[in-house]
Amino acid sequence: MQTYLEKRQPAQNVARFYRMAVMPNLFGEWTLYREWGRIGQGGQVRMDWFEDENQAVAALVTMEASKRQRGYWVEPQQLAMFDLTG
Repeated sequence: MQTYLEKRQPAQNVARFYRMAVMPNLFGEWTLYREWGRIGQGGQVRMDWFEDENQAVAALVTMEASKRQRGYWVEPQQLAMFDLTG
């Protein structure tokens, strides 16, 4: 599971991204990989480890909801990558 969010406010010179992904690691644990920063620049990276996938996914969903409350959103052109028609 992964998500990519952006926040753009040209009037305030804000162009930020936030990328998250849940991935297994070599030790049987699950990792929530997070990267954030200014669009077009290298970002900060943080990895949090969880005992199972459900905990990592729950953390991703919680973090995504928090970022959306702060003005981050999924870019509309990225929505075309997901076939929502079934």
